[in-house]
Amino acid sequence: MGQSLDWMPSGAKVVTAHDRRTEGKCPLIVFYEKNGLERSHFSIEEPTEVVIQALKWNCNSELLAALVSCGQYDVIKIWSCSNNHWYLKQELRYTKKEGVKFSWDPTKPLHLICWTLGGEVIAHSFAWTTAVSETSVALVIDGPRILITPLHLGLMPPPMSLFYLAFPCTVNEVCFVSKNSKNHLTAYLSNGSLCVVELPAADKWEEFEGNGITVDPCHCDFSLNNSMHLTWIDTRTLIGICRCSDYCSSTPMKSSEAGNLEEKHDSLFSVNEIKLVCSEDCLPGSVSSSGWQARVSKRMPLEGPVIGVSRNPAKGGSAFIQLSGGKIVEYCSELRMTAPIQSGELCPDYDFPTSCPSMTAVPCHENGVVRTLLLGLDDSSKLHLGKRLLSNNCSSFTFYSSSYGATEQVVTHLLVTTKQDLLFIVDINEIFLKNGQVTIDSHVNNHPRAKPSKEHITVWEKGAKLIGVLHGDEAAVIIQTTRGNLECMYPRKLVLVAIVQALVQRRFKDAMDMVRRHRIDFNMLVDYCGWKAFIKSAADFVKEVNNLSHITEFVCSIKNENVSCKLYEAYISFPEQCSSSMDSENLHGVLSENKVTSVLMAIRKALEEQIEESSSRELCILTTLARSEPPLLEEALNRIKVIRELELHGVDDGRRKLYPSAEESLKHLLWLTEPEAVFNAALGLYDLNLAAIVALNSQKDPKEFLPFLKGLECLPPAIMRYTIDLKLARYESALRNIVSAGNEYHADCMELLNSNPQLFPLGLQLFSDPDKRHQILEAWGDHLFEEKCFGEAAVTYQCCSSYQKSLKAYHACGDWRGVFTVTGLLKFTKEEILQLAQELCDEFQALGKPGDAAKIALEYCSDVDRGVGCYIMAREWEEALRVAYMHSRQDLVDTVKDAALECAALLISEYQEGLLKVGKYLARYVAVRQRRLSLAAKLQSEDRFMDVEDDNISEVSSSFSEMSAYTTRSTKESSASVISSSASKSRGSRRQKKAGKIRASPGEEMALVEHLKGMSLATGAQKELRSLLVVLTQLGKEDIARQVQLAGDNFEVSQMAAVKLAEDTMSTDKMDENAHTLEHYTKMLRAHQPVAGETSWRINALSPP
Repeated sequence: MGQSLDWMPSGAKVVTAHDRRTEGKCPLIVFYEKNGLERSHFSIEEPTEVVIQALKWNCNSELLAALVSCGQYDVIKIWSCSNNHWYLKQELRYTKKEGVKFSWDPTKPLHLICWTLGGEVIAHSFAWTTAVSETSVALVIDGPRILITPLHLGLMPPPMSLFYLAFPCTVNEVCFVSKNSKNHLTAYLSNGSLCVVELPAADKWEEFEGNGITVDPCHCDFSLNNSMHLTWIDTRTLIGICRCSDYCSSTPMKSSEAGNLEEKHDSLFSVNEIKLVCSEDCLPGSVSSSGWQARVSKRMPLEGPVIGVSRNPAKGGSAFIQLSGGKIVEYCSELRMTAPIQSGELCPDYDFPTSCPSMTAVPCHENGVVRTLLLGLDDSSKLHLGKRLLSNNCSSFTFYSSSYGATEQVVTHLLVTTKQDLLFIVDINEIFLKNGQVTIDSHVNNHPRAKPSKEHITVWEKGAKLIGVLHGDEAAVIIQTTRGNLECMYPRKLVLVAIVQALVQRRFKDAMDMVRRHRIDFNMLVDYCGWKAFIKSAADFVKEVNNLSHITEFVCSIKNENVSCKLYEAYISFPEQCSSSMDSENLHGVLSENKVTSVLMAIRKALEEQIEESSSRELCILTTLARSEPPLLEEALNRIKVIRELELHGVDDGRRKLYPSAEESLKHLLWLTEPEAVFNAALGLYDLNLAAIVALNSQKDPKEFLPFLKGLECLPPAIMRYTIDLKLARYESALRNIVSAGNEYHADCMELLNSNPQLFPLGLQLFSDPDKRHQILEAWGDHLFEEKCFGEAAVTYQCCSSYQKSLKAYHACGDWRGVFTVTGLLKFTKEEILQLAQELCDEFQALGKPGDAAKIALEYCSDVDRGVGCYIMAREWEEALRVAYMHSRQDLVDTVKDAALECAALLISEYQEGLLKVGKYLARYVAVRQRRLSLAAKLQSEDRFMDVEDDNISEVSSSFSEMSAYTTRSTKESSASVISSSASKSRGSRRQKKAGKIRASPGEEMALVEHLKGMSLATGAQKELRSLLVVLTQLGKEDIARQVQLAGDNFEVSQMAAVKLAEDTMSTDKMDENAHTLEHYTKMLRAHQPVAGETSWRINALSPP
């Protein structure tokens, strides 16, 4: 055991060096448990004579640094452990003369401090960079090797990889670019050399599996001892940041910050542009790992230390450089500048508010224009987009592009993981909303970790971070757990975005594969653009998918509603239903209003046109028939019947071999549909043999179906079809069949018509014999009479000359004119007509129809006294007076006069009482309204409704309880009005019922308004009132008529004014005691009251003087 050892800060293990020079081997780094047992070890892979002088853990126990003394130099090696493998991540070389020492910062895990004997102190600030390219190629530095794995080919658990690149010494930095089906990789080694390798397209890498490729250093005419932040800006050009060697050690460092630098010159950092040329010929598809030459073509000074560099994807030969403090400058290869690059050369919106060690520039679309999006993650877990803060709780982020087949990936979604181990997926378009911020943190606060939500995905491994995604149709997210293993997840949102992208590009096969792979509802393929649009593409869909098994699975999943919009509207936005905006023309007879039937019909047509005849195609067509709504079982059975007939005839040609057997087809149909429905459909074809085969294959009991089928077989063909139609409830077909059976089955025909009245019109069409038509009409009339359609029944009876029944029907519906017309057709005598007229007169009078009774008494009974009396009861005053004068009956004139005066006195009293009630109800409404408004004002004066004190709440409750409606006595009085005869009585009873409901109820105000509206004069009441005024005038009682008109006018105007006042106050929160009065509104109405005309009940001649 060596002299150097160190305890892990977490206290779990102790590390020490094991010298094996006596064994002729290089030293080991060994880990021990607390109890002294060896836990693990690894070799430092150096020559035998090296000595490990010091071992030190960083403060969070993630990195282990060792100072190793070699023959020519001293080196600081830094390892990290992942998936139980120690990776050599950094190697810092110093000369023996410098005598370097080091120490980790006690609070900053990625901060390493080195000092030399010459008094130079260098602070290295490291940052973790996930090396996963835009093409999902993962690169891992492991000492002198770079492990390469294309994630789209498969996930290999680290430290395994598809293949690796071997370099002469430890790799400190690596950069990768993919363009034009070629992949270029540059590695910066610890000895200061540069290595370049060109790889073929990633789909040809499988031949490298398990192998290593040796890479030779470039031939350079300059020293790269101080280069860092290497970045490709073109396939033959890269840039690097260099520190001036005059003021800093020649030791390369990862950090962009250095301490104890004497500011002797303005610029301590510069950008070196390096041009690369390969002197060897490279065959297409091969690896070019040697013969590269590098030269510095341009050097530009910078104004300060550099935090990071990212290639500008939207502009060739350009890169973003982040200076200390978050300032962003843009480097352009085409510009020839000698002065330091100033931060003001770029829009200040790109600048970060603080230094962000993790910075990424990606291309995206904004209003159809490609622009660059620059995001940065600082050390305090804040994710920035320029000055905007997207999240203050971010642990890692990456981007996803739904583009398929594009040479340049344009990102469409931002993926963010939080410290709560939640994965959020944000559409790039949401980030472009200038007025709103991405609400990632609000979602974190509102959704606990254990609670599922569509806004985020719970990452099952604590501390897992995003390392990359699989773009396009793969729609996968790769995360790495704290242990180091890789996990792949398929977020539902990204999967749906990929499916939508495939549908928009009409890549139906890819969309189908994604739907099946990720178990998305198949209706998504139809519903996204609307099923009517899908019908137009059905032929292309079938042709491209070209897999009958997949199409059958799709057909079985179609439902008759927009399933996808309900299931997935929380993940993606659906366009406005295309089907609603499409022209609803008949697309070659395909379109109907049923989604399932229409789509399956289009699929079936496409199968017949696009797919060659085969057994699988026939079964798929049967599936489309069985899954239609309703199932087209008869059509399916007809297809099976054709196959069965070919089998029975012994046809053995090539076409027959392209179809499945009839038994196989029938079993397939029975598997898709209820066996009973298939059996009934077979019966509907009137094929008893086919029905028997269906019954046998559906495992029905032969004791049940064989006697039934044999019984049908013994019947005449028409009766057999009639019996089957009755069983299947196909009554129209049954009627046609029983009619075709002959006259001996006419009784069965009539029985069918009587039991199914909807068949009467068809029955009249099928029969031409007058006697049978009359029989059908009479049966139809009997049915209408039973249904109480007396008027229709009377006319129907007349069509078949059944006048007695027609007379009865007219009598039942109260049509006395029709009754007397039929008596003429029946040749009634005068005595019979007189007797019938007296009966009808008594009946109508008892039914409350005195007007009709008066006409019958005058026209058919010649009873003037009774006729005038009935007119008086009906309050048809003008007609009663006319009849009395027509027959020169002064006694009847006096009777009309006395009745009119009595009614006038009663109406005057009722109108005066109604006027008082209007004032009473309005006063009640005003009081309730004022109290409500005062309580509302009191409640609004408080800060919150929940802060109202208990005594105030009780006061409010008691105040509301005082808001009762009317007393029972006042309600009964209001319902006793005779203003509009029978109509007013029914309205009064309704008001009485409503009054019982509104008493002390919260809706009392509205009920009061409705009550006031209900007190208006009905049309019938106005007609009766005008008739009374005319008769009183004709009888010389103008004063009485004027009093009646004045009372009615006062009541009507007051009622209308009260309603207007109530409606005005309902729409405002303020009441004016002077303006909101009944008197004020009455004056307003009278001022705007139109002159009485023919449509008004008032008589101008009776207006008061």
